[in-house]
Amino acid sequence: MSSVWNNRISVSVFGEAHSHAIGVTINNLPVGEYIDAEEVDRFMSRINRRNDGMDFLRKKSTTPHIMSGIYNGRTTGAPLCALICNNIPETDDSYNLGRLARPGHADYTGAVRYKGFNDVRDGGHFSERLTVPLVFAGAVCGQILERRGIYTGSHIAQIHNIKDNPFDYVNLKRDHIISMREKEFPVINDRKGWLMAEDIINTHKKGDSLGGVVECASINVPAGVGSPVFNGLESTIAQLIFSMPFVTGIEFGAGFRASRMTGVENNDEFYVDEHGHVLTKTNNHGGILGGISSGMPIVFRTSFKPDPSVAKPQETIDLHSMKSETFSLDDCETCIVTRAVPCVEAAANIALLSHMIDYPNFC
Repeated sequence: MSSVWNNRISVSVFGEAHSHAIGVTINNLPVGEYIDAEEVDRFMSRINRRNDGMDFLRKKSTTPHIMSGIYNGRTTGAPLCALICNNIPETDDSYNLGRLARPGHADYTGAVRYKGFNDVRDGGHFSERLTVPLVFAGAVCGQILERRGIYTGSHIAQIHNIKDNPFDYVNLKRDHIISMREKEFPVINDRKGWLMAEDIINTHKKGDSLGGVVECASINVPAGVGSPVFNGLESTIAQLIFSMPFVTGIEFGAGFRASRMTGVENNDEFYVDEHGHVLTKTNNHGGILGGISSGMPIVFRTSFKPDPSVAKPQETIDLHSMKSETFSLDDCETCIVTRAVPCVEAAANIALLSHMIDYPNFC
């Protein structure tokens, strides 16, 4: 299984949903960086947010145990290794895991790829539980970036058919980004957030689930970060975003909306402000041109499909007998989007730091 990402910084994720622990090893971080453990814990605690009236996920630990790479609160240059203990429940095969291919999950494709030897308990290495080590890595990278004035934040842009107000792509400020982290339900328009939460609760009662969109922005990224073709800034962000379960798409700036524009409408006109900085009047390019940052806020949106674990009977197959079966769960998580917000931020932080290391005078 490919669980190592390497792009100046390397991130290696290990463990499975029902192993004793999951974890991450991060190589090539800048040395001597102060890492606030309490701030890392606060960043990671947002993974546990739910808004469907259920709270059993809060019992899942997100507290990292640092094994190496930090001494006296600062990075040492050695690989930074962190473990997160799993609360392993008693083995329950009432859902015939490993035999029935759950609709919307990787049970069938995983069984084919790994010849039936993969750990199927709660998804094994395919589980969203493996995003927790990624979020730890992103929390660490985020602190290093913020010390240089680069801030990343996200909000729930859409759940089902209800849309939040978008970020201001041109005039986004640090305080606006930070305020999103403090909200239990991170939306710009609180009224839209109430409607989203109501939709989630009503859908949970029906035993179904909802998808949505997370919008992420990074501010104060200087111009000139990134490369064209295969190592573009969008490519790096997208690769990390697609390492997360349930992701179905990503778009930068105007995204697919640009296909409905003319060239004149889509182009962002340049100007020089009173401080001598080159900026654009609009930001349809989402802060990246030719794979390289322009100095404008980097803005992108990530779409998430509904959690496939629904509490309604669905048709599937028995992988042993190759006959049709019916599969259903007693309960489900109605909307994973609320918990995906810090995951998206973490991916952006890792991608940005990996490119910033080459930026003059960064380290």
